Amino acid sequence: MKRYRTSHLIKSEDLNHHGTLYAGRSTEWLVESAFIAAAATHGDPEEILCLNVHGFVFEAPVKKGELLMMTSLVVRAGRSSLTVHVTAENEISHVSPTQGFITFVTVDKQTHRAKAHRVTLDETTDQAELELRQQAAKLY
Repeated sequence: MKRYRTSHLIKSEDLNHHGTLYAGRSTEWLVESAFIAAAATHGDPEEILCLNVHGFVFEAPVKKGELLMMTSLVVRAGRSSLTVHVTAENEISHVSPTQGFITFVTVDKQTHRAKAHRVTLDETTDQAELELRQQAAKLY
């Protein structure tokens, strides 16, 4: 599947009381990045709703002035759901402070009820992607 990337410069307004990236702000960016992958893969952003943030573990601090890249990849396609894996990575040091899974559901624009999508995961031999697909399958 296609990987989607977004980047953010960490600014003063993004920091918490410790002077590092606020977890709420980084989670906002992770969800946004995952939404971009789900919406672009599905083809209609108006039919995508966030269903579940499966959790993020913050393993390293991110400081003001750092460049953070989010990489998102659809790793599971259910009947009406899409699960996306997101990794945050420092653009320069390549340290990954957090990663996790987010599930979206496709809905009818009028009724807002879940509806089937037409997304099918492509074949892959990439071992890392296969492992992420296995992890996502265990979320359910």
